[in-house]
Amino acid sequence: MRLRLLTSAASILAALGWARADAQAQKLESLWYLRGEESIRSFLAHADQIAIVAPQVFVMDSTGMIRGQVDPRVIETARVKGVKLMPLVMNPGFDQPSIHRVLNDPTARAQALRSLAALCRDNRFDGIQFDFENFHLRDRDAFTTFTREAVDSVHRAGCQLSAAVVPRLGEDPGTNSYDRWIYDNWRSAFDYKALADTLDFISYMTYAQHTGGSSPGPVAGYPWVKACLEYLLSLGVSRAKISLGLASYSDWWYPAYDDTNGSRLRGSDISYARAKAILDSAGVRPVWDDTQKAPFAMWEVKGVFRHAWLEDARAFMAKLELARAHRLRGYSVWVLGSEDPMVWERLSARSSRR
Repeated sequence: MRLRLLTSAASILAALGWARADAQAQKLESLWYLRGEESIRSFLAHADQIAIVAPQVFVMDSTGMIRGQVDPRVIETARVKGVKLMPLVMNPGFDQPSIHRVLNDPTARAQALRSLAALCRDNRFDGIQFDFENFHLRDRDAFTTFTREAVDSVHRAGCQLSAAVVPRLGEDPGTNSYDRWIYDNWRSAFDYKALADTLDFISYMTYAQHTGGSSPGPVAGYPWVKACLEYLLSLGVSRAKISLGLASYSDWWYPAYDDTNGSRLRGSDISYARAKAILDSAGVRPVWDDTQKAPFAMWEVKGVFRHAWLEDARAFMAKLELARAHRLRGYSVWVLGSEDPMVWERLSARSSRR
């Protein structure tokens, strides 16, 4: 009998141990991007729910020099609240020639490495994240090599190094001009496995499925986000190195005319509040698409249709569950200030249930 009791006690302790480990595994690291005054206000209000704040404020020019600064209010709040500060370093305006030079010119590359180390050391940041976008497929290996060199420089300066990377569904570039262009210049330039193995983590930007330059569609449709993530995992990228990109902004498309381009459909990224105001003004209620797991609307003005796809709290939480289900490191949200206010309540409720 005593042996059975001991065995039962051991089983209970083991189960409790597994439960604690499972709860820890489910705790997702939250990174929120910050850009502009509206973002700052949202950060100041919700810093208690953020693990890492990543202001998009630093740019690296074609010589490898870095300029920019973090708002003092963000620095102070991050220090007081214990939020890690990991600003972005980007190629200005996602300019392709400038990042090509940094990656391929030895003098510019050496200066870039010195600049990155100095940025960390002088500001006592917790980390830096690369936000280099719109570089060509031909620079893929050069970017991987540069990243390996940068990790050494930044780590020695006491910082982590991560990178925001554009997602893709596979290695098929497609056949039409748009598919080929976006593959060659945006989606294919990242060697995900090599970068994840080298960096502290990657933020996998599973948003901007549709943009102002594409036809109307979801900002980040659930099937597309899921397929992009499954492709990344199929490459053997460690789940502990993946922060899943989530959108907090919405998109709308409307007809416009100008003397240069004539009449055409235009789209733009807008906040959830702005999207809701547009729909309310038009007397339109969005409809939930259970396949894409996002609300959308289409309405007529003077015989011509407008389109909108929203990222509300329900859409946000649906895609957040992918990060939880796949036991990823965490999630990275673009961008503070554009979110549905209900997101914070949903996150708080989810956290209290653990």
